[in-house]
Amino acid sequence: MENNIYKFLILLFSVLFVTSTTAQRSINSQRPNIIVIMTDDLGYADVGFNGSKDIPTPNIDRIAQQGVVFTNGYTSYSVCSPSRAGFITGRYQQRFGYERNVQHRPNDPNMGLPQDEKTLAEVLKKVGYNTGIIGKWHLGNHISKHPLNRGFDYFYGHLGGGHMYFPKLLTIKDSRTASELETYRTWILENHTPVKTTKYLTDEFSEKAVSFIEQQKSNPFFLFVSYNAPHTPLQASEKYLQRFTHIEDKKRKTYAAMVSAVDDGVGEILNKLKTLGLEENTLVYFLSDNGGPEHRNASDNGPLRAGKSSIYEGGNRVPFAFRWPQKIPQMVYRYPVSALDIYSTVAAVAEVPIEYHKPLDGKNLIPFLTGVNKSRPHQTLFIRKFDDDLFSVIHGDYKLITKKSNKIKEIYDLNNDLSEQNNIAKEHPEIVAKLDSLRINWNNELIDPVFLGLIHTEMWKNRKKKTLENNNHESK
Repeated sequence: MENNIYKFLILLFSVLFVTSTTAQRSINSQRPNIIVIMTDDLGYADVGFNGSKDIPTPNIDRIAQQGVVFTNGYTSYSVCSPSRAGFITGRYQQRFGYERNVQHRPNDPNMGLPQDEKTLAEVLKKVGYNTGIIGKWHLGNHISKHPLNRGFDYFYGHLGGGHMYFPKLLTIKDSRTASELETYRTWILENHTPVKTTKYLTDEFSEKAVSFIEQQKSNPFFLFVSYNAPHTPLQASEKYLQRFTHIEDKKRKTYAAMVSAVDDGVGEILNKLKTLGLEENTLVYFLSDNGGPEHRNASDNGPLRAGKSSIYEGGNRVPFAFRWPQKIPQMVYRYPVSALDIYSTVAAVAEVPIEYHKPLDGKNLIPFLTGVNKSRPHQTLFIRKFDDDLFSVIHGDYKLITKKSNKIKEIYDLNNDLSEQNNIAKEHPEIVAKLDSLRINWNNELIDPVFLGLIHTEMWKNRKKKTLENNNHESK
């Protein structure tokens, strides 16, 4: 009798285990793959879907042509590291004191993304995703901040904010012993191991991204393809330079070649998805981490005022496209959206639980893109630049900018004045008052920066320009 009961229990547990495993596999097979392709310092008008004439981007344009063009797509900040902190957590980074580009401090556990903020990779791992990041990290150099300790299963890239592109220039093996400036010359990390590269770095990153997709084709995966191009130094291989003999300006020509290298990589990624039969159920995002620094890298923000680091539109309105063929039709979407929405959208479609005490600032865009919800995803979008004492508030079609402890206030009607040339604050004090009230309420929810930034490193400020110019010369 006891033996029969024992055998029955074993059989029951076996059936339950198989049923549970089969159900989990079924759920995983239905969950979409997620790829986020992020460029670095790309100009708003430097992709075909935003009107570029001198830099063809046929592969990047495939995402837009087969999906959604966000004409009013914003990042949560106008420089690299805070913008990426916002994207990877789905929350305004000022909520947790991340408002500066991090310094290279591998021995400082407080320099970078706080441990109590959950990255998109961390929450996706909990529901069965395999996760990878290729390229630039820029969210801290301490071992606790390393991508493998922040939810990623695989990392191939560099931890800092910028990098040289040619293998012959990468002469420093151990990034932990490098100075801030020397990090541009370090070997690339594969997980925790420094490795020598053999190709132009953008090509190397594209190849690794395609390899990751091939390896994970049978599992739901999240891949963050984080190109450092076209961030300075301006370095391009002859293969890409030869495509732009029509551009006479040398700086612009090199920049265009760097963008073209990214476009080739995007094409390889999209082609791999198609070959493997994965394209229908894969979400693919394309965006820049902030606007183009036009004078520094010869980018073009088109009609937008200013560029990287600014609170005007050129600072954080970026090229932004999204494709999910299985669910979302092709369209041009004109209401403002945010890079913060990527986290919220992915969490919703992957059925990821969100911590109630740390609500996301992004929105799940799927109901808006399918027409279920016809309202604006965001009534208001914010930026605060603590060190510069600057704010911007976009509410409806109007944008408020405040300067010098809010003594200077500007209002622009973005619907009719995209280039922000006509300050109508004096004519509309009621709009100033309304948006300023929104700014004050939002600011009361924030904290001050919790670490010193790159701008506080005098050596970096004084030597960066000269060093990069020398590096550009050496690469020729």
